Amino acid sequence: MTLHITWVDWLVIGIYFAFVLGIGFYLRRFTRTGEDFFIAGRRNSAWVAGLAFLSANMGALELLGMTGNTYEYGMFVAHFYWIGAIPAMLFLAVYMMPFYYSSKIHSVPGYLKLRFDEKTRVLNAIAFGVMTLLVSGINLYAMALVLRTFLGWNWDACMWISAGTVAVYVTLGGLLSAIFTEIVQFFLIWFGLFLVSVLGIIEIGGWQEVFNRLPDSMGALWSTSTDPANNGMQVTWLGVALGLGFVLSFGYWTTDFLVVQRAFSSRDLRSARMTPIIASFFKMALPFIVVIAGLVAWVLARDPGTGFSLLVEDGSVRYDSALPMLIQRYYPTGLMGLGVTALLAGFMAGQAGNISAFNTVWTYDIYRAVIRKKASDAHYVRMGRAATVAGILLSVVTAYWAKSFPSIMDYMQAIFSWVNAPLFATMLLGMFFARITSAGAFWGLIAGMVSSFSLFLAVKFGWISANLITLSENASPMAANFWRAWWAWLICFTVTILISAFTKPRPKAQLAGLVKGLTPVPRDEKLRFYQRPGAMALAALAVFVILNLIFW
Repeated sequence: MTLHITWVDWLVIGIYFAFVLGIGFYLRRFTRTGEDFFIAGRRNSAWVAGLAFLSANMGALELLGMTGNTYEYGMFVAHFYWIGAIPAMLFLAVYMMPFYYSSKIHSVPGYLKLRFDEKTRVLNAIAFGVMTLLVSGINLYAMALVLRTFLGWNWDACMWISAGTVAVYVTLGGLLSAIFTEIVQFFLIWFGLFLVSVLGIIEIGGWQEVFNRLPDSMGALWSTSTDPANNGMQVTWLGVALGLGFVLSFGYWTTDFLVVQRAFSSRDLRSARMTPIIASFFKMALPFIVVIAGLVAWVLARDPGTGFSLLVEDGSVRYDSALPMLIQRYYPTGLMGLGVTALLAGFMAGQAGNISAFNTVWTYDIYRAVIRKKASDAHYVRMGRAATVAGILLSVVTAYWAKSFPSIMDYMQAIFSWVNAPLFATMLLGMFFARITSAGAFWGLIAGMVSSFSLFLAVKFGWISANLITLSENASPMAANFWRAWWAWLICFTVTILISAFTKPRPKAQLAGLVKGLTPVPRDEKLRFYQRPGAMALAALAVFVILNLIFW
């Protein structure tokens, strides 16, 4: 089913595409050096970096994926925004950012080189590069899904138009271009999509009526988590806390260069620390757009009188079509164009974030570290632009793989469990314990990634039951992702400690600025309350606790 949008809607969409392409051409003049192209010259304020930090995460995963997952799993999806994000974002700000920012690195693998050695850095860079291309494919697929839903174009045309637009403005302006458009996209997403939830609530008869029409398994956060059979995700509170709240959350928000790179662009350490804290307040508000929209879609789809349904492709329901179908239902001429533009903005924000992170890691942590160690700064900028184009082309390939999954969120969390989960164990041990050695970090990281991917293949091909991983009789794909992430983290953590116990650590003098206890702690006493990272982190934590109690 497609919608016949009017010339007014086309005008809104066309203006947006022209605007972001114009930004790329305009900012090209400001991206002459590697510092400009890869980390935006380190001159952004905390607010600019904070909004870009969250906007880079507000791609297909946040919009189509989370709304579709809410349709599938219910209120439990809010865990991804609250326990699955806020504690980790605050931990990054308060404890980890001083190590990252003070070392003047261009990327997270760059920290691994300084703390451990070159081989650990390259291992992580390769793993991150592959993961980024897979996630980038999700964004392209989601953009293509929107174009197909609203315009009826074929998949191939949708994929290439989406890819081409992102390639142009990131290639021209690098991270500076990506961040600038992410700020614009941040506001477009809020203003363009918030009405979906509001109009849905009004049609159903109010906030409380939405929850009254949901089954018990879909309307709560924690009260149904003691027994996996009582909630749509089929996972217990322990799986949520260990797999999502600890490993996947901390693994993503503290080590994924896609988001951390935005904090690196800040003008000073305080701004870098405030970046994830500012983003955390907006992150906690996002469920009121995507989760509520998913619940509205679920209620409407089960009311025969509404005529509402999701897209069906090749005989299977596309959960990820929930948000576009709601936009079709509620938005009139003109506003429809804004809604489609907001969706495309979200996907382009995520895509630009992935590609700008990929070109940095490829150029600095693979190409310069292994292939060409001594070249001019201008040469590395040219390589970064070439990597952007290559990354986009490879993303088109992975987009077709993403299309084969009923829910992009299940696919997304599987990818994070392969790379981010074990990496978090490595980073945690490296930053807080000087005794951890290079050999321990390298082999521990390999053990964690191999074990996670092996468990994924074993379950996918039926070699073992998912129940063996989740330690329960019920196991949804998402529950398996949570528990697989936990086992990967635990294996990496254990192997790293064991090997470090039998190998020689680096002298502490070489770890200054890289390990807690050997790094100066920033002091904020002279700043006002709202300028202190520690104080604002406590405020965000209080809001987090209140939200969990309200929706218990």
